[in-house]
Amino acid sequence: MVSKLLQIKRRSMMAALLLLSLPAVHAADEHAPLLNPLFQDHAVVQRDQADPVWGHAKPGEAVDISFDGHDIHAQADANGHWQASLPAHAAGGPYTLTVTTTGGDTQTVHDVLVGDVWLCSGQSNMQLPVKRALDARAEVQDASNDRIRVLTVDDISAVKPLDSIPGSDHWLKTTPNTIAEFSATCYFYARELQKNVPVPMGLIVAAWGGSRIEAWISEAALRKVGGYDTSLDLLAEYRKDPTRAGQAWSRVWQAWWRSRPGIAKNDEPWNPADVTDNGWLTAPIDKGAWQHWGISELANFTGMLWYRTTVTLTKSQAAQHAVLNFTANEIDQTWVNGHWVGSGYGNGNVRGYAIPPGVLHEGKNLIAVNVLNTYRDGGIYGPASQRALHLDDGSNVPLDTWQYKVVPLAYGAPPNVPWQSTSGLTTLYNGMIAPLGRYAFRGELWYQGESNTGDAASYRKLLEAWRVDERARFGTDLPILIAQLSSYGPSPTHPGESGWADVREAQRLVAAEDPHSALAVSVDIGERYDIHPANKQELGRRLARAARHVIYGEALPPSGPTPASAQSNGDTVTLTFNDVTGQLVAYSADNPIGFELCGDQAGSCHYALADIHGNQVVLHAKTSADNITRVRYCWADSPICTLFDQAGMPAGPFQLTITSTH
Repeated sequence: MVSKLLQIKRRSMMAALLLLSLPAVHAADEHAPLLNPLFQDHAVVQRDQADPVWGHAKPGEAVDISFDGHDIHAQADANGHWQASLPAHAAGGPYTLTVTTTGGDTQTVHDVLVGDVWLCSGQSNMQLPVKRALDARAEVQDASNDRIRVLTVDDISAVKPLDSIPGSDHWLKTTPNTIAEFSATCYFYARELQKNVPVPMGLIVAAWGGSRIEAWISEAALRKVGGYDTSLDLLAEYRKDPTRAGQAWSRVWQAWWRSRPGIAKNDEPWNPADVTDNGWLTAPIDKGAWQHWGISELANFTGMLWYRTTVTLTKSQAAQHAVLNFTANEIDQTWVNGHWVGSGYGNGNVRGYAIPPGVLHEGKNLIAVNVLNTYRDGGIYGPASQRALHLDDGSNVPLDTWQYKVVPLAYGAPPNVPWQSTSGLTTLYNGMIAPLGRYAFRGELWYQGESNTGDAASYRKLLEAWRVDERARFGTDLPILIAQLSSYGPSPTHPGESGWADVREAQRLVAAEDPHSALAVSVDIGERYDIHPANKQELGRRLARAARHVIYGEALPPSGPTPASAQSNGDTVTLTFNDVTGQLVAYSADNPIGFELCGDQAGSCHYALADIHGNQVVLHAKTSADNITRVRYCWADSPICTLFDQAGMPAGPFQLTITSTH
């Protein structure tokens, strides 16, 4: 479990890490738009329901809103904020939305459609653009649909909720010039759904590669989950005093390090009093990421490395304000002379850490950097010019010679900085969900979980909390469509435990417990050599199918065969499936594979032979059935799943408790 936490496979998609939230703007100046940036040319608003619309004017001003012959009135409060509701409207358009104040200010947005609006959120597989999907060239060239409009929310992390998305985020019509960089999953979903639901579609994507689910949940919701109060308190401290919070965080991280098994009392790489050559080797940083150094033990290593260097300064240099720069992937913790100066996240972006006065001194100064990498290229790399100490007088002190030390995988994964962008707490909710206000959505698509596979035991309660949180903001019955984690990594040769399977099971259970949620199975369309499978067209089709059932009420199975019960009778276990179209079938063999019979304990599973009988599968135990208590199917990071129905829909991974027929 611990080693798997260090093998979370995720790709950093963006470099920006905003450590402080931007101040909220409450009062509009004379040049500010009256409407919130979500309401702009080419926007889509939700059909058949009252749509909130809001913005800013001068405090106390009356505001008149006009839309397709309807006139609505509002008044700005003491902070200049106003809000109203557009009356329910059937699908159609284009229309014009005009806002006018008693002071004579006016704003008009054109080409507004009314249809179904979707929020698409998650991590890199939701971000993955059309230009990287299957048949990308043709998909981009053929993308021309005035009735699908798209908006991508900038990757913004914040430590308190923001009021609005950046004004540079635009609603765009679907054309070859606009769709190449847009989310493939979200676009293919809407394109498929529109075949059966012929109305305009509005797509808003708020997703960030490598993000954990905790970053997408509000502070209040995380406190209800429990177990996060200490980190959330530290986040609150950071909002008031970043320096003080940073030092408190440093103590947390250092305490974690000292608690690792086998750590010697004086093994503190950040501490100038602990500078020895024991275990340290020369780091060939000019060769790039550590996987490219030509060192066999690092060629496929994902985990942590320590880096260190020293810089010799004169008394005059040490007295200046300084900024430490270097380029790294993925998460670093950085100290100068034992003083923590910062932490960053990103794929190859330049860190810039201000060094507080009094930290540098004349003579040798120790710089120590711990880098955690969880997917592909890791460590400190990039041009040598980016590794330097920048002084106030404009001079640069290069950091040429570095050493490294490998951290054993057995040490596990370190705690996450509460205010960090993708692995922090509530940071992406604050920066990318809160700015959407109460915008009206028909439903939400969620494709996330890869970054939580290392501690999957908590994923179910977090996913449930996330769903409650989204509904608190966007509506109590907001439909949720969950894209299952695809397969990735080597296929299994024997039963074993899997964080990826645990997350898939959490997704299955959360979808099954709620009438307004559905799961799109995707384990069979993954790519064992790429965490980002390209077949987003099929995923879009399956999500659209789920929507047709759970949202539009069509009488069709939302995904594919789902397990209903597991009953034992002697040395056999009979599985009964629901939502089967026709009957169950096995691909490429007479019998399906991937079934396991297990006892209560981990490591007690064995593969079982299986026979299909209509909508049932009968499993045959290889050993005594006395201690068999549960059954698993396709339980691995990258399982091979061959059970489908006659509509071509797969049965997804699951775990069930076995009941006896006696």
